[in-house]
Amino acid sequence: MTSTLLRTKNVEQSIQDTEEPEHALRKSLSALDLTVFGVGVIIGTGIFVLTGAAARNTAGPAVSLSFILAGVVCALAALSYAEFASTVPVAGSAYTFSYASLGELPAWIIGWDLVLELALGTAVVAVGWSGYIHSLLDNAGWQLPEYLAGRETATGFGFDLLAALLVLGLTAILVVGMKLSARFTSIVVAIKVGVVLVVIIAGAFFINGGNYEPFIPPEQPTVAGSTLDAPLIQLLFGWAPSNFGVMGIFTAASVVFFAFIGFDVVATAAEETRNPQRDVPRGILGSLVICTLLYVAVAIVVTGMQKYSELSVDAPLADAFKATGHPWFAGLISFGAAVGLTTVCMILLLGQTRVFFAMSRDGLLPRFFSRTHPRFGTPYRPTILLGVVIAVVAGFTSLSELAELVNIGTLFAFVVVALSVIILRRSRPDLPRAFRTPLVPFLPALSVLASLWLMLNLPAETWLRFGIWMAIGIAVYFLYGRTHSRLARVEDTPKKAAPKTNG
Repeated sequence: MTSTLLRTKNVEQSIQDTEEPEHALRKSLSALDLTVFGVGVIIGTGIFVLTGAAARNTAGPAVSLSFILAGVVCALAALSYAEFASTVPVAGSAYTFSYASLGELPAWIIGWDLVLELALGTAVVAVGWSGYIHSLLDNAGWQLPEYLAGRETATGFGFDLLAALLVLGLTAILVVGMKLSARFTSIVVAIKVGVVLVVIIAGAFFINGGNYEPFIPPEQPTVAGSTLDAPLIQLLFGWAPSNFGVMGIFTAASVVFFAFIGFDVVATAAEETRNPQRDVPRGILGSLVICTLLYVAVAIVVTGMQKYSELSVDAPLADAFKATGHPWFAGLISFGAAVGLTTVCMILLLGQTRVFFAMSRDGLLPRFFSRTHPRFGTPYRPTILLGVVIAVVAGFTSLSELAELVNIGTLFAFVVVALSVIILRRSRPDLPRAFRTPLVPFLPALSVLASLWLMLNLPAETWLRFGIWMAIGIAVYFLYGRTHSRLARVEDTPKKAAPKTNG
């Protein structure tokens, strides 16, 4: 049984499967499109919210260094993603990479993980977008009925109509085609980045150098927790990370890291890229560099505008402008956040449908979902199915539920991809690699350790929920995926068709 669970799908077969007419995705994306996708999904609420929480509670003005550290951790993972995406330009991202190196069961586990994480991420972001739109509507004097305004404020039945409509609208865009999605994303990302640049440039005029002192506040030890809400590392070792000081910078890095989540989704579009060997690495690394620079600039500006101990946790940028006597910027920031979340939601949905499509094409999920649209060349069946399901989930989901599950799944994918690079370098050194991760196995191993460290800082409750979902996934694999896998059918065919021999 072990040999079947760890059977790998070679790279040549993965690429050959993308050429089947009924299961082929249309190639229409460029390096610029991928970079825009990356910037579109990375810049979300993180740049508008996490900066204040991390500066006020854990790092002070040195939160800018925390963003750099988090960017380095993501860069380590990005190097591995770039090598794999240029070597195996097939939809599915970490799922496809692990299928080629670790084996079928590990590939199923990471695919099952990504389906959940990206679905929940899409739903949670849609609810967050709805909150910003409700705020803007309130400013204009318009309000939806309470039962259509979401679960947060409902006393009885509550459905978030705006969140559901957003997901359904983006689903329609993704069905029509990737090029339309890229154009839509380009327009929205231009608006979003423009708002961020306005905040940085305008805020620079209101910086007070005294707010940077002390740049690294004195260390404040914290008490280790003992409940499931506490980070797993505290429950395992009784060690609690400190706030402020040098260690506070690292603690804040584990907080602001989640503002970078999403760059790996670029790899899921490798199969729809005209020149994936060249353009996917550029898209992944380019979007990460741009977003890191923007994050650091915003952190420097906001901690210079207002004393870190006085920063708002919910809306630090908007409140910092109010504190300097310029409240009208708050409306601009809310508008930028609402616009930004539109692209985050769409690209997470894009990544999720591509992973589902890849698993279906391999037979681990029903093959019905792996047929592409005869006109648009998109995986329209899983896109419509998942779009409707996520719209319903978004309508009935509270923002306070399930959000951290997105984080642990992303870090788990980072670990798998880094390990896969090391393994495939040894098992298939002959493969042409347009982009090569430097210092293998040192840098991928460092990426694994950094990702595991951040995972240990997540609450134990998140680990418990993650374990339950993984257990369900393993059961589904043994009940369906293992016997319906295309590799399983290929292995059985010679046995059934073997001719009889004389003597």
